[in-house]
Amino acid sequence: MKILYRATCLAALFCISPAFGGEKPNVLLICVDDLKPALGCYGDKTAVTPAIDRFASRATLFERAYCNQAVCGPARNALITGLRPDTIGIYNNEINFRKAVPEAVTMPQAFKKAGYRTSGLGKILHVGGGNTDDKASWSIPSWTSNAEVYALKESTINPRKGDRGYRYAVDESADVPDETYADGQIAIEAIKRLEEAKSNPHQPFFMAVGFMKPHLPFVAPKNYWDLYDRAELPFAEFRKVPTGAPQYGPKFGGELTRYGGVPEVEAKKGRIPEDFQRRLIHGYYAATSYADAQVGKVLAALDELGLADNTIVVIWGDHGWHLGDHGMWCKHTNYEQAARLPLLISAPGAKPGSGRKTTAFAETVDIYPTLCEMAGLPAPAVTDGTSLAKVIADPAAVPKEHAIHVYPRKDRLGRAIRTATHRLVEWKIPGEAAETAVLELYDYRNDPLETRNIAEEDPATVARLRAVLSKYPEAKPLEPSADSP
Repeated sequence: MKILYRATCLAALFCISPAFGGEKPNVLLICVDDLKPALGCYGDKTAVTPAIDRFASRATLFERAYCNQAVCGPARNALITGLRPDTIGIYNNEINFRKAVPEAVTMPQAFKKAGYRTSGLGKILHVGGGNTDDKASWSIPSWTSNAEVYALKESTINPRKGDRGYRYAVDESADVPDETYADGQIAIEAIKRLEEAKSNPHQPFFMAVGFMKPHLPFVAPKNYWDLYDRAELPFAEFRKVPTGAPQYGPKFGGELTRYGGVPEVEAKKGRIPEDFQRRLIHGYYAATSYADAQVGKVLAALDELGLADNTIVVIWGDHGWHLGDHGMWCKHTNYEQAARLPLLISAPGAKPGSGRKTTAFAETVDIYPTLCEMAGLPAPAVTDGTSLAKVIADPAAVPKEHAIHVYPRKDRLGRAIRTATHRLVEWKIPGEAAETAVLELYDYRNDPLETRNIAEEDPATVARLRAVLSKYPEAKPLEPSADSP
């Protein structure tokens, strides 16, 4: 019976995806900045995210999806190249991936070579601070919104000067339309591009749409803030550093403390007053609901234009975010709340009610080979990823048994392996002897909140996971600014 079920699932995938014997399917890749699995479809009872929840009803939802590094630039390099940061050797936002792999064929580039019209809107790669877009990936120049970050004058009255210039208010609730801010304008442009695609049915499209929220500052129209009662918002369940964690495991302060109104000194110590914690939690959820609404507009247009029947759709958050757990308010770590992300993929023609959840492991680098297989393109010649197409056909499939991710601290790199039961983090200078490493080990069966590092208590599991980790190539050395968020 199980074999018959899997055969039926595979047949269904081949039938609904024209890539396996018909016209080429379109690809709509939706990227959401700093979106953790704070979504109703992932079981978050606080989140008001009806659009992505509806999409989940016709998609495969990956419950064990992980970034390859919890910071924007490297996370997005992994998406577009299919190569992990430790393969490329770029661990910061400032350096373009082509410096390390100049001949890389990116995911949109592969589709472009296959006859697709490729376009990027909003934030796909990390651009700024010395980093640039990748012109070779796109058929037409990338499109970005010129919207102001803030709508209210008072949000820019008291800037905070930092090492990267001035930053303004950490949040804003303004009674304005969605299109006042960048994400609303990105949604409008994406719909316009879909309408153009509808009028040119003979050329398939690969469209990447990158929404900016819920990334800091937590800015969203007032009606999204009104969805939540701040007094009822829950705090993180465990707000302390894990017992026995090395000093470079956690990360305090950082990006958050660059914004006006944040109690800077306390934040750098992992201590923020509870009323301000609720304000930050409120802001994150409001910005998430705002982003969800923009995603919903694009998906609704895809349906209304009749394009959904021949379009692969992916919704991907680039990494998670610490929302007060471990006392942290950032990404920039190897812990679960920073490394885990939402990933949902629907095959062409998938209908509401056909959605399924899977516990199969997924990494960001897997998206590139997955889309190639689903669209009938050759697999990437060079990739760290594994196609997840068989999981789309059968959620019980197990293409891989763990995920790999990293985070740097000055001269050390924390390489992590996440299995169904444990996470091991091996902190050492790339190229140094294995015995120089400092280790973290967490047991998610007995300690899902990562309250205690048990590396010294469980040498057998440490040895087993280090043996798996040792099968991967040694990480490339770090750039001097690698700890910059």
